[in-house]
Amino acid sequence: MAILVDESTRLVVQGITGREGGFHAAQMAAYGTNVVAGVSPG
Repeated sequence: MAILVDESTRLVVQGITGREGGFHAAQMAAYGTNVVAGVSPG
C-alpha cells in the first residue's frame, strides 16, 4: 500500500495535547505542513 503525500495533503496529529505531540506539530507547521486538526487520547 502506497501513501501519497504532496503539498495539498492535510494532516491530523494524534496526541497533539501532549508535550511530544505539541512539539512535533509545531515543527511540522513551521516546515509548512498543512496541520488541520489534532486529537487527544481519552
